[in-house]
Amino acid sequence: MMATEQREREEPEEISVLHRVSRIVSSELSLDEMLGEIVGLTSQISGCDACLVYLVELPTEEFVLRASQVPHAKDLGNLRMKVGEGVTGWVAEHQSPVALSSKAAADPRFKFFPALVEDTYEAFLSVPLINKGQVIGVINVHHRERHAHTAEEISTIQFMGEQMGSAIAKSLLEEENARLTEETAEVKRQLETRKVVERAKGILQRRQNLTEEEAYLRMRNESRRLRRPMKDLAEAIILAEELGRKEPAPRE
Repeated sequence: MMATEQREREEPEEISVLHRVSRIVSSELSLDEMLGEIVGLTSQISGCDACLVYLVELPTEEFVLRASQVPHAKDLGNLRMKVGEGVTGWVAEHQSPVALSSKAAADPRFKFFPALVEDTYEAFLSVPLINKGQVIGVINVHHRERHAHTAEEISTIQFMGEQMGSAIAKSLLEEENARLTEETAEVKRQLETRKVVERAKGILQRRQNLTEEEAYLRMRNESRRLRRPMKDLAEAIILAEELGRKEPAPRE
């Protein structure tokens, strides 16, 4: 066992949590790794049966499920809520935790998702993840049975969210920048493909006396028959045209 892990086991729980949060914030963990740490720490603090973490999606400003203690592979990145929607959205809107010790689904703010078994649990705690006064995520804590959330439990999870908020916000920004870079690259690729296809289409029209639509359909059908991308086929047509121009005229 590493010395730091041994010390943490001997420390009071709140000090151990503070040390782990401090190490996470100063680390080079990926966003998914940080979220995994949040789930683990929250489980340690609350003794919960399930923990979900939602993060804001910058383009839509919706809160998207990004991490879960209970496996939700097909729901991660897909299950989402708007600001003000459900308890999660209420917490995001008001930047304030909500603690429901029993019959959580009976709360008028609660929104039930059939995909989440956690929504059938008895107790529910929802805490905002905040960075520079802005909510960037929400931590949801579920207990199967009735659970009285202590002020210490709530404040410790809030503290964790506040301390890790800046690191998560940085990772979210990096993620968004990477998405925009890829989106820009994809638009560039599409434009290049369109230019090449248009040029090849023009060659077929001149060579074979085809209409624009006929030339396109012939290229599309040939692409499917050969199982080659349209751009590759178009480039082959252009190359053949250029080579044909360079061939010397036959002598009489």
